[in-house]
Amino acid sequence: MAYITGLTKDKHEWTPQFIVSIDEETCIGCGRCFKVCSHDVLAFEELDEDDSAKMFMRVANAGNCIGCEACGKTCSKKCFTFAPLAA
Repeated sequence: MAYITGLTKDKHEWTPQFIVSIDEETCIGCGRCFKVCSHDVLAFEELDEDDSAKMFMRVANAGNCIGCEACGKTCSKKCFTFAPLAA
């Protein structure tokens, strides 16, 4: 299967890995991924469970993702799942 690819500044081929999902069971809601993403892909989701203040991240605007994986690289819990996009 062929995937969408791009070129780096040095003309090396690069296949972006776009966000597929976030494991909300593993996510601790620290917000590091939210801070590093400048494309408004992520949003906070509050867990309504016995008035707890637990929050986690969710994919709010998957179409804005550019495939840089910066969110996954900053995640200490490795909650993110990425995949290339078929051409």
